[in-house]
Amino acid sequence: MAFIQANIYSNILEMEVNLNVILPQKTKKVIGTSSQQETTDVPVLYLLHGMGGNHSVWERRSSIERYASHYGLAVIMPSTDQGWYTDTTYDMNYWTFISEELPEICHELFPQLTKKREKTFAAGLSMGGYGAIKLGLAKSENFAAVISLSGAVSVGNRMDDLLMVRKAAFWEGIFGPLDQVKGSVNDPQRLLEDLANSNKPVPRIYLACGESDFLYQANEEMAAAIREKGMDVTFEHGPGEHNWVFWDQWIQRALSWLFTEK
Repeated sequence: MAFIQANIYSNILEMEVNLNVILPQKTKKVIGTSSQQETTDVPVLYLLHGMGGNHSVWERRSSIERYASHYGLAVIMPSTDQGWYTDTTYDMNYWTFISEELPEICHELFPQLTKKREKTFAAGLSMGGYGAIKLGLAKSENFAAVISLSGAVSVGNRMDDLLMVRKAAFWEGIFGPLDQVKGSVNDPQRLLEDLANSNKPVPRIYLACGESDFLYQANEEMAAAIREKGMDVTFEHGPGEHNWVFWDQWIQRALSWLFTEK
């Protein structure tokens, strides 16, 4: 596998953005694991960070490069600050960047990446889990499957969960008036309803959350809501909190699900 650190310019955000990329590479090693992985039409996972993280955190806190190598999977890890994968009220359009501009940039810079929906995926933890679910529901024509670990899927219907983390002014800067988030384009429940009433393809969805995580009930409720719509969802849980001990373990389970489930 090749590990690439890139600085790209976003016309949407009007700023430089850091990007880490893991790419399959054919290798022949004396010590370690040789690889004869495909280097064309490579499956790709957009892997999103949580609050307090950035483009480097998955590489530093987990063994994602080693896990991805088993599947010949390219991994795109962008830095999106504290933007919550949303077009914010303070005129930083992180949603447009992550859902539209970033894939275009990645295909320009890394032409070996697949353009096929069935080989394109999104995943993330906490804030990034929210972003992954949002991509899967709002841009389902682009993603065959999405993975949310300890996802902050309480946006809209359980805003008190988020107020435990930051003050109301922070959330209002991102989403606008808090009493208007429910039912908005930033509410996963609204996006789920929109998808269910459309003719768009539906991605497979994987949710995992630790049973001692403050977001556990929100994830349980989200899984139930997806099932009620007759959509394909896997919700797994076990001992764990909102930390990297859980995420490093469960990203391995999630990748196994991604490549074995049909």
